[in-house]
Amino acid sequence: MTATATLDEPVVNALPSIAFDPAWQERSRVLIGDLFRRSASIYWTDLLLSSAAAWALTAVYFTAPAWSALQILAFLGASVLFFRVGTFIHEIVHMPGGQMSGFKRAWNVLLGIPLLMPWVLYRNHIEHHNHLQFGTPADGEYLPLGSSPQTETLKYVGQAPLLPLFMIVRFGVLGPLSWLHSGMREWVLTRVSAAVSNPYYAKRFPKRDERHLQIVEALCFAYLATIAFLMWRGSVSVTQFFMGYALLAFTLALNWVRNLAAHRYVNGGGRMTMAEQVAESINITGQTWLTVFMFPVGLRYHALHHMFPALPYHHLGEAHRRLMAGLPADALYRGCNCDSYFTAVRELWQSARQTPQGQSAMRAWSPGSGRS
Repeated sequence: MTATATLDEPVVNALPSIAFDPAWQERSRVLIGDLFRRSASIYWTDLLLSSAAAWALTAVYFTAPAWSALQILAFLGASVLFFRVGTFIHEIVHMPGGQMSGFKRAWNVLLGIPLLMPWVLYRNHIEHHNHLQFGTPADGEYLPLGSSPQTETLKYVGQAPLLPLFMIVRFGVLGPLSWLHSGMREWVLTRVSAAVSNPYYAKRFPKRDERHLQIVEALCFAYLATIAFLMWRGSVSVTQFFMGYALLAFTLALNWVRNLAAHRYVNGGGRMTMAEQVAESINITGQTWLTVFMFPVGLRYHALHHMFPALPYHHLGEAHRRLMAGLPADALYRGCNCDSYFTAVRELWQSARQTPQGQSAMRAWSPGSGRS
């Protein structure tokens, strides 16, 4: 049952209790059991071609006449392709530790370091699939935007242009300073060493990965120091710096706003069953040009991903088709489909509009709420 709340209490759980039907759950596994094997050739081909095209368009963007159609098209094309390449970070964190190690390093070289987003910072994503943490304040990738007033959604979207600034400060200032002070290092490892959308997330970075983190921190700092040196020498102009900032900001914003259609975001902070997690997730099934650009590398099948996180992106489309053809009409999975990005965002906005300030679920996330 949905928990009730007074005007002075946040909603505990805005979803009805749902239990998995073992029969269709097992049927799902049977239908897609042969699709869990990754194709290294597909991963490498996609990564190399997409990143090469992204960097080539970036060169055009920086050299084309200012505000020309060529420059604008190159900017948009580079952003979309960088977004696509960046999405592989999601695939990487779901790979076993020793699998495709060369691919992980290549991704960092081609994108992770120059765009200040090394993949190790996304280790926390695995918690997003933990049934004890999904949809709770301990989930770094969940904010209850659908069960909070609309101002919370506007605040979320408004952060997008500032994301590159945060990354510059993280790797150019906080990281290096924290090497010199143990107390500050602990704060950095706890508060700013995870790729999250939940600003209240606070969990110490895993000790087993600290050496990896220190290496990529040093590389990112060296990259930023090189840019600063080139600007001091006059080889890179202030205009070019802000052109790069704009490109990075737009690329990150694509993912930031795409994330609005990943879940319904109506949970109030309580733990959720696996079935509730799937019901809270969304597949974007409409075949439109926007879906192709906004949901690369399998992101459109987010409910499917939460059912089977180990499925590689190049098999998600086939898995979805099999499930839709082979599952019964009343299967929970069918209710996760949404025909477009705009439909999903509209439903989120309407849900937020119907939430009074006094019943904002965001109060369970913010400091001083009394949560553990």
